[in-house]
Amino acid sequence: MSTATHALTDSATMLRRQLRHMLRYPTLTLTAAGVPVIFLLLFVYVLGGILGSGLGGSSGGRDAYVNYVVPGIILMTAATAAQGTAISVAIDMTEGIVARFRTMAIARVSVLTGHVLGSLTQTLLSMAMVTGVALLVGFQPTADLGGWLGVIGVIVLIIFALTWLSVALAMVARSVAAASNMLTPLMILPMMGSGFVPTDSMPAGLRWFAEYQPFTPFIETLRGLLMGTPMGNNAILAIGWCALIALGGYLWARKLYNREPTR
Repeated sequence: MSTATHALTDSATMLRRQLRHMLRYPTLTLTAAGVPVIFLLLFVYVLGGILGSGLGGSSGGRDAYVNYVVPGIILMTAATAAQGTAISVAIDMTEGIVARFRTMAIARVSVLTGHVLGSLTQTLLSMAMVTGVALLVGFQPTADLGGWLGVIGVIVLIIFALTWLSVALAMVARSVAAASNMLTPLMILPMMGSGFVPTDSMPAGLRWFAEYQPFTPFIETLRGLLMGTPMGNNAILAIGWCALIALGGYLWARKLYNREPTR
């Protein structure tokens, strides 16, 4: 068996392990969807009327705001799920299972790959739940089949990138609590981008940050695919950010895993 085939086989085994955890603890998936749903209901039903009127045009109001805010809520789901991935990795690193894996004849990268692929599956399920709730509260996307395929592709890239970053950060942390806290900024970034209000409504300093942080092109790309709004160069920026974050997270996590002493 070649090295690549061996790594793929071991990665599939580790993925099955993560999927069994997901089935055994469905509350993890529900929690990843629950927090974004709460924000969705809060912003739509409590603040949607006021914020929607600030979008401009004759179509402002709560109905317009639902269509505006959902892409940001969807990405908040990815950030929430990344926090769950960090906790899962930290548990493995601190409770001895990784030390056991080190003594086994398995590809080292498969342990991390199993976490990433399992998280990807779990996050997609959570996003499907959030999207379903969004449709129930009035979200009306205009995307055709090609647009939805583009949405799925972009979402997979974003989840893949954020998950590798969360794996690396979890391995830096020395406890499960620390791993959980290190991913909190990811949940805030959609709010500090164009997820909830247009960036041109922000003060100059915050507007500069919002326009140059990765979540704004992520959100604008999804919004363009779902609602047909102009994307400009946001799709290129989103793909570039995904590649940079994924590659950096993967290399960092692999380096940390290879040098991490047994705990």
